[in-house]
Amino acid sequence: MKKLVVLSGAGISAESGIPTFRDADGLWEGYDVMEVATPEGWHKNPALVLDFYNQRRKRALEVRPNRGHEILHELEKMFEVVIVTQNVDNLHERAGSSNVIHLHGSLFESRSTRDERLVYPIEGWELKMGDLCEQGFQLRPNIVWFGEMVPLMEVAARQAREADIFLVVGTSMAVYPAAGLIDYVPYDSPRIIVDPRIPDLRSVSPIHKFEEKASVGMQKVHDLLVTLA
Repeated sequence: MKKLVVLSGAGISAESGIPTFRDADGLWEGYDVMEVATPEGWHKNPALVLDFYNQRRKRALEVRPNRGHEILHELEKMFEVVIVTQNVDNLHERAGSSNVIHLHGSLFESRSTRDERLVYPIEGWELKMGDLCEQGFQLRPNIVWFGEMVPLMEVAARQAREADIFLVVGTSMAVYPAAGLIDYVPYDSPRIIVDPRIPDLRSVSPIHKFEEKASVGMQKVHDLLVTLA
């Protein structure tokens, strides 16, 4: 069974009703990203940061996976599918995908502010001041903020190196280091991109491009992959 490695971004979740990460003016749903998505913002006002992610978490629980998510799950019948997602929601898992790597962390996990190895699931939508790890330190969202290392990047790069087919869906390929994963893909492995605005990528290998939203483009990708399985 061939390995299909998928890099997914905000575009696939946007069709389910989750706003994309931030606007061109640097705001994320009305908040300055420096206040809610950086270690400095956390140290300045942890209650604000917790509330911000509580609202994002609550919203994520209200929406449903879309056809794009569902098709990725269905492809597991034909391929070994590994999804590397830049999204922090759990829509891939709720659609049934069994192997998801969250490069930028998960809304539905908390971690210790003292020891980042202490990670806990969040039941429901709320994480509060006073919620502590087993060592007695405040819990924070298990999200990779601006200025922080991406701990699973090497894991993702290893998957890209092993890809028989590499699929990019719902991302502008402008956010690094995630966008650089395509450079790890073997020369002779097909590359497929689905996005309403296909980025201008330099590649010595052919790229199949579907200039569509995820739900529409993924059906076309499914039909193509049937011939490549």
